[in-house]
Amino acid sequence: MELGGLINRRYSVRSYKPDPVEDDKLQQVLGAARLAPTAANKQPFQIIVVHTEGKQVELRRIYDRGWFVEAPLLVCACGIPTQAWVHRDGKSYLDVDVAIAMDHLILAATSLGLGTCWVGAFDRVAAREVLGLPDDVEPIVFTPLGYPADQPGQKKRRPLNELLRYERW
Repeated sequence: MELGGLINRRYSVRSYKPDPVEDDKLQQVLGAARLAPTAANKQPFQIIVVHTEGKQVELRRIYDRGWFVEAPLLVCACGIPTQAWVHRDGKSYLDVDVAIAMDHLILAATSLGLGTCWVGAFDRVAAREVLGLPDDVEPIVFTPLGYPADQPGQKKRRPLNELLRYERW
């Protein structure tokens, strides 16, 4: 599939089939995240893959929605602040780098017929506890990973002309 079609096809899946994700597909999705560009190629992230079966109650402490734990896998992209590139003005590119890696993962999943849903509004304290994160690691974004059991709705996006400027503000 060409990139434009893939981007158009991706949507936030909020219902998943219980079907397992084949290991080769999981490896392709994770490999796409590994290939994401990061500032100074530092790759200041780790990806945690959690099998949800039997862990739904505990995982719902992180984000209390049934669909969050409905897919067979849950993926958390974590940032490692001490490994991130920092601009000379002090701005860390950690969140940007992790977002790019997760976006690669999500698009690769879509290309393989898998569904995802970007989740950033989770309980960080619960995520740290449930995933056993060390103090120097930040949970940044989650996504369920599995086969969609729903259909995409109409995408609501602002028109391009409301988001675009040329040359100057």
